[in-house]
Amino acid sequence: METEDGVKISITGTSGLLGRKMVELARQHHNVLPTHSTKPFFPSSVKMDITNKSEVQQVFRKFMPKIVVHTAAETNVDKCEVDREHAWKVNAIGTRNVAEACKGIGAKIIYVSTDYVFNGEKGSYSEEDEPNPINYYGTTKLDGEKFVMDLCEDHVIARTSVLYGWHPWKSNFVKWVIESLRNEKQISVVNDHFNSPTLADNLAEILLKTIEKDLKGIYHTAGSERINRFDFTLKIAEIFNLNSSLIKPIKMNELKVWVAKRPRDSSLCIDKIQRELKMKPLSVNEGLWKMRETEK
Repeated sequence: METEDGVKISITGTSGLLGRKMVELARQHHNVLPTHSTKPFFPSSVKMDITNKSEVQQVFRKFMPKIVVHTAAETNVDKCEVDREHAWKVNAIGTRNVAEACKGIGAKIIYVSTDYVFNGEKGSYSEEDEPNPINYYGTTKLDGEKFVMDLCEDHVIARTSVLYGWHPWKSNFVKWVIESLRNEKQISVVNDHFNSPTLADNLAEILLKTIEKDLKGIYHTAGSERINRFDFTLKIAEIFNLNSSLIKPIKMNELKVWVAKRPRDSSLCIDKIQRELKMKPLSVNEGLWKMRETEK
């Protein structure tokens, strides 16, 4: 399966933030096939609808990847709550289709999951903690995990938290904060909602190392710092030299724009991945500085 161009790797969802970063990093040493469903980012990207079982099998049988990194998902938490059929189709059935196709060709699957598989009552979750999602997004991602574990013996489930970074057309929390503050717009941000913010570039590095080390099983692959959204937003303002007086604290139960429930503290313990890879994921400051330095 090895080629002169390294390992054959297929990456799903390469129009998204993580998928795009993953392609850019992996193609430096490996033979990469990017796939997309809506809008291609890379000229070499192949259109593949993960909800179409035969299409997924056709693409993988043609390319015969040794490893599939499955980043494609519906990550809009409120959209998942409202349109459950769509969320189930993409996050659960789509993942099952990818896992079945991997099983069919003997490929390893790396499935990117989420901290929202937990209910958020305790925080600093380890891989041994029992998932118990409180919204439909978390439920569908957990179902995806189960399909991966049931179908593919050779798998990695990589749970992450609050992905951020630069993307030319897709938004994320940090981009939203930067754009709002640059436009002198006042924003309300919750100060009782804790996560482990993760720079997409850093997660791509971690996932590539899991491939190189041939890891198997569940890993929490997130930023190294537990922080609430309000304090995270203050750090964004500080590092990007923006007006922090525009940021107003609010409690989760006062925020009326959310449709789905959010876990109060879904921060992740990253001790296991640190031990395995002998590397420490970036802190909030490190991630935001790296993001600032790479702004075009």
